[in-house]
Amino acid sequence: MKPVRVGICGLGTVGGGTFNVLTRNADDIARRAGRPIVIEQVAFRSFNPECDITGIKTTSDVFELATNPDIDVLVELIGGYDVARELVLTAIENGKHVVTANKALIAVHGNEIFKAAHEKGVIVAFEAAVAGGIPVIKSLREGLGANRIEWVAGIINGTGNYILTHMREEGRAFEDVLAEAQALGYAEADPTFDVEGIDAAHKLTILASIAYGVPLQFDKAYTEGISRITAEDVEQADNLGYIIKHLGISKRTEAGLELRVHPTLIPKERLLASVYGVKNAIAIMGDAVGPTLYYGAGAGAEPTASAVVADLLDVARDITTDHHYRVPYLAFSGIGEQESDLPIMPMEDIVSAYYLRLLAVDRPGVLARVATILSEQGISIEALIQKEAKEGELVPIILLTHCTREKQMNEAMRLIESLADIAGPVTRIRVESLDEQE
Repeated sequence: MKPVRVGICGLGTVGGGTFNVLTRNADDIARRAGRPIVIEQVAFRSFNPECDITGIKTTSDVFELATNPDIDVLVELIGGYDVARELVLTAIENGKHVVTANKALIAVHGNEIFKAAHEKGVIVAFEAAVAGGIPVIKSLREGLGANRIEWVAGIINGTGNYILTHMREEGRAFEDVLAEAQALGYAEADPTFDVEGIDAAHKLTILASIAYGVPLQFDKAYTEGISRITAEDVEQADNLGYIIKHLGISKRTEAGLELRVHPTLIPKERLLASVYGVKNAIAIMGDAVGPTLYYGAGAGAEPTASAVVADLLDVARDITTDHHYRVPYLAFSGIGEQESDLPIMPMEDIVSAYYLRLLAVDRPGVLARVATILSEQGISIEALIQKEAKEGELVPIILLTHCTREKQMNEAMRLIESLADIAGPVTRIRVESLDEQE
């Protein structure tokens, strides 16, 4: 069978890894695909010295690949929103299949891209967009296809997990570990997307769409970062039997779908609690299969390239198949007509248990007033720790509540923070059991 000819846009970390995996493992890849997969052309701004591009056509213009009639599949690895969107839509308009690792592009513009691809009968594959080399999209879309998915919860940003891991193991402050992560290349110079949950929300949006058959709705995802987590919070969570993780969580409820990213206390015995460093892990609960866990490298040159090349293998196998019979982009057949009408729930309607840390003036009656506020909002206390304070210092108070609605907790926090004897904002972290035996 004739080769599948590939154009790679971007020769950075992932692009370089993809180039090298494709060339190094060419024979095995061809045997698996049933035909050779060859690199026809590469577009890049900066040369990657780890790639031997001898004999490969090169250009600095990515759009040259989108219109090159000799290219069957465009691999988009430039990242970002606007240029990547235009590039992918141009490639689709020219009848090219697309493989991308761009979670932001899929989460924000995926509905438009998949509609255009469906109309042209081409494939858009994006396994590498979520959790790097972990084949969670294929598992969710195909391997768990018999299941009604109840919830998805994951550590899907390695930078945040690295920071929280070292804060717990070494008792260090957030700012200190973040600086180390930047020095090691785990965090960008501007780490906002990672530490404030935007990157994880992109990935969770994609997973939720595949899990429940709903449109991509990144604008409705709740995002909260880890920059306010202190070493004190990490220590107190440990004392209470929990570990703090930055999770993306999506749940099916009678009221709709939860779609949220935030710091979370999870019991130490849960599998996700033992995922350390820059690793990713996603737990999925299906009604038939029960709990499953997908763990591995969530980033990096060759782990991510592994997913990119796996997508190229799928394209090579399906390229001659009528597009009506291919695996759907987001798991459910059709574009639009098969989508579920499950709404995304507003965050104020989410029900959760909570960890609260507040600093109070050391005088009688303060704790009683806090307890009264919580009681009036229908919030019951499960555990309480009041630490000793030196004379003149503020007293740290740690509370663990039973489950309550976010709206009630928001009002309780507003009232507590208005008390004259409470200093500064109250720290709140949601608590999830993520019972793997549900």
